[in-house]
Amino acid sequence: MDLALTEDDLAFRDEVRAFLDENLSDDLQEASRLTTGPFAEFQYGQRWYEKLASKGWSAPLWPAEYGGPGWTAIQRYIFDIECAAAGAPVPLVMGTRMVGPVLMHFGTPEQKQKYLPRILSGEDVWCQGYSEPGSGSDLASLKTRAVRDGDHYVVNGSKIWTTFAQHANRMFCLVRTSTEGKAQEGISFILIDDFKAPGITVDPIITMAGDHEVNQVFFEDLRVPVENLVGEENKGWTVAKYLLEFERGGDTYSPGLHASIRHLKAVAASEPGGGGEPLIQDPVFARRVAEAEAEIMALEVTEKKVMCEVAEGKTPGAAGSIMKVCGSESLQKTAELTAEAVAYYGAPHQKQARTVGSNVQPIGPDHALTALPRHLNHRAASIYAGSNEIQRNIVAKLVLGL
Repeated sequence: MDLALTEDDLAFRDEVRAFLDENLSDDLQEASRLTTGPFAEFQYGQRWYEKLASKGWSAPLWPAEYGGPGWTAIQRYIFDIECAAAGAPVPLVMGTRMVGPVLMHFGTPEQKQKYLPRILSGEDVWCQGYSEPGSGSDLASLKTRAVRDGDHYVVNGSKIWTTFAQHANRMFCLVRTSTEGKAQEGISFILIDDFKAPGITVDPIITMAGDHEVNQVFFEDLRVPVENLVGEENKGWTVAKYLLEFERGGDTYSPGLHASIRHLKAVAASEPGGGGEPLIQDPVFARRVAEAEAEIMALEVTEKKVMCEVAEGKTPGAAGSIMKVCGSESLQKTAELTAEAVAYYGAPHQKQARTVGSNVQPIGPDHALTALPRHLNHRAASIYAGSNEIQRNIVAKLVLGL
């Protein structure tokens, strides 16, 4: 694994920095700074996505044959590092990071032609229909049914924790098409084209942070063309596992985590410790920050190794589960330390002050505005994309042979 920057890599880094300087406006940076969840507020994330699309950079993981930039592993990492350092908003990536790679691998030529260009341009906004009430990480127990009726499936059931479903016009969805045999054998992977069609209801779920980020989606006699089946009927478990490898391991945590550590150190340097000295000088707190940073550095090495393997055509495999566990727990740790550093200034609920362009004067220092909401939001990080308990079971089975 050779990750030393070549002259071409340095030139690419300069190109990325120039693009960020030219296109990353003040309001987009503010939207990123005020973000408490994994994705920026939709209107700002989508604006940034469209800027990236105009440059041909909206799908960093895609090969050139499908319209992606065809970057090397180190170029993708440089891009992530520079975006995180500049404070670029994180757009919704359900299309580029999840359903896009699935269509490249399992989709028909017609499906690729129909969907992939619209994902790249941002014309389509996708959401994920996996988790259900009572199922969660146990996808094999899902109960949403799709019954064949001529050239359509009739879908009934419910999905939950559906991120940004209120903005989506399409969904990739796991449904039960058979109740025979093992639970995994009766699942199919379908694409729902018109997310505003009759038969679909989206109910908001407001998080502890006070944000409308997730939803519950209900299907009542929704008709989906059979041609929207991806892969074989009743073989959707294979498709679902392939997607989850990219959801867990196709992204990188460490660039954003390095930015979070820098922010945490700045906050701790400006907040007082128990003796009146800056909190960062408190030996106990400083040790906890150092431990968190060391874990992020270790994660970075794993991510770089996986990126090189993906560049060679391999899938993340069990390494995706390792990265998901380490990344989500580091995310929670840095958020908890930041909330602890701001202390009582994190207590006020200041939703209006967290709006881009707001003239509401925040209570306490600016860096306290998002500390507690971000900490609360990140409690879900060890649950979504498959709980960390599930990830450890995967590692135990596939890596340790237990």
